[in-house]
This record gives sequence, structure tokens and C-alpha cells, in this order.
Amino acid sequence: MTAQDYLYMLRDQMHTVVLATVGSDGSPYTCAIDIMLADTGGLYFLTARGKSLYHRLQQDSRVALTGVSGGDTLSSRSISLQGRVREIGSARLPEIFAQNPYMQKIYPSADSRAALTVFCLYTGSGEYFDLSCQPIFRQRFSIGDGVLQKVGYYVTKRCTGCGRCQQSCPQNCIDCSRVPVQIIPSACLHCGRCQQVCPQNAIERSRS
Repeated sequence: MTAQDYLYMLRDQMHTVVLATVGSDGSPYTCAIDIMLADTGGLYFLTARGKSLYHRLQQDSRVALTGVSGGDTLSSRSISLQGRVREIGSARLPEIFAQNPYMQKIYPSADSRAALTVFCLYTGSGEYFDLSCQPIFRQRFSIGDGVLQKVGYYVTKRCTGCGRCQQSCPQNCIDCSRVPVQIIPSACLHCGRCQQVCPQNAIERSRS
């Protein structure tokens, strides 16, 4: 799937996500928000200007969010995204209320809606993680000018092809048909067991 598909999934299938922000004291704060819109410009959510969330976003535009769908752990899909937001004001409020009519019960009048403003998460990188299939599936993506960081584990030339890592991998995501062996990143849990059992210390973790 594309990055845009994952934004639509956040809007339509997950909708309510946990958003992390940075406070003026440098501490992390979380809150639940609803993803109201998604398009090629990013993800959109709203808040009231009197809320603590608004003031944290004014002080520091860095955010991270995670949305989850599924009835239990083994049917769950999650999307995590970290990046920056910018305030775009009230121009898209009519569209937000039209597509999310439940908001009319929370802010029923035009006067009450004057307190609201919209933010757009316009740049960043993220990951889709699917536990509902075997092996698991994960995919990295970016939006805007976000840069994908190298994550997970990789095998160096010190590998001798002994196969200890494959025997210990809970998702059987190590290809031993070549030397060095290859970790299949889309099926890797990032548990680190392969690194722990490698007798040659040939497996390293990306530091990003």
C-alpha cells in the first residue's frame, strides 16, 4: 500500500488515535484525538484554542501518533506516525463537521465553534504493523518531505551462514539461502533474538 492509503486508514478505520506532544517542561504528554480529514497534504485534526494541547502544539510542533484497529492483539493493525504539524485555522471546519457529523453534538452552534482551530500533520515518517497475518507484516512510509530512517536488524559480512539466527526467529523471517543470511524486514518483529544468539556477532541493530 502507499503512504496515502495509510493516511486514509487512519482516518476511516482507526479514526481515534493517541497523540504524543512535548510540553514546555520537556516532558511527553499524550491525549486521544480524532483524525478528521486526510488528503495529499497530510492528516487533519482539530482542538480548541483554550486547551493545553493547543498551547503545547504552539510551543513545539513535533508530534507522534498511533492508531489501532482490530478486536484483539492477533487481529490488530496499527499505524504509527511521527512528524510536525502546523496550524491552518478554521477554513476547513465546515468540511470537518460535514464529514464528522457527531461533532455537531459536541460543538452545536457556530458561536461555540469559534473556539476551534485545525492542525495538519504535513511531514513525517511512519510504519504500518499488521499482526493479523503470518508472518507479521510491517511497512515504512513517509509523507511530505519526511525521511525514512533505517530501523531494525541487519546482517554483516561476519556471518558464516550457521543458521542459529533462523532457528531462533519467532517469525522465520531469515533467508539462509545466501551468505551473509538476509533478514526479511517486512516480517521482522525487531525482537533482537537473532542478534543475541549469533556466535559471530554478525547481526547489528540500526541506531536510528
